[in-house]
Amino acid sequence: MTDLPAPFVTLAAPHRHDAVVENSEFLAFAGRADTPEEALAHLAALRERYPDATHHCWAYRIGPAYRFSDDGEPGGTAGAPILRAIEGQVVDHVMVVVVRYYGGVKLGTGGLVRAYGGTAAECLRTAPRLEVRPRQTLTVSVPFEHLSALYHLLGTFDTARGEETYTASGVTLPVQVYPEDADAFAQALRDATRGGAGVVEEAR
Repeated sequence: MTDLPAPFVTLAAPHRHDAVVENSEFLAFAGRADTPEEALAHLAALRERYPDATHHCWAYRIGPAYRFSDDGEPGGTAGAPILRAIEGQVVDHVMVVVVRYYGGVKLGTGGLVRAYGGTAAECLRTAPRLEVRPRQTLTVSVPFEHLSALYHLLGTFDTARGEETYTASGVTLPVQVYPEDADAFAQALRDATRGGAGVVEEAR
């Protein structure tokens, strides 16, 4: 059995939460990001959308990778609290940007930490969530006379199938299954085809 990434919880859709603290506006935006490039693309879009904001502070967590930025706020008062909010809400593959419009009242170090961290945490707390369970890929080969059995099993198990390739003797296609279903699917397919099907687990 090949090693698969662990399941994780991320955001099902982009989410926003606004707060006003001592006349400063804090606009928190959270979204799923599966690569650092996707995370920074979210940031670039918000910089373009809110070019006149005082600060665009942010953090992302993508598995073991993370980055954050105070974007001109005092060190440790914005990016790190946003990252702690991500970790505190136990979500992954997430980018959070908090856009600030300065309202004329200085918040101090503690006030900034609470404002950035609190706005980010509330945004994540109220965001729709999605559990991502990685699948493993099986390459399945089935003689033509057993195609109906294959299609029946694809509907019985929770599968995602790739593009079919036709050969002289039948059909070959990649099938993605949850790891806990792989052995049962392979055995059911062999039983349904009286041993005629071939099932090979793709190396990762």
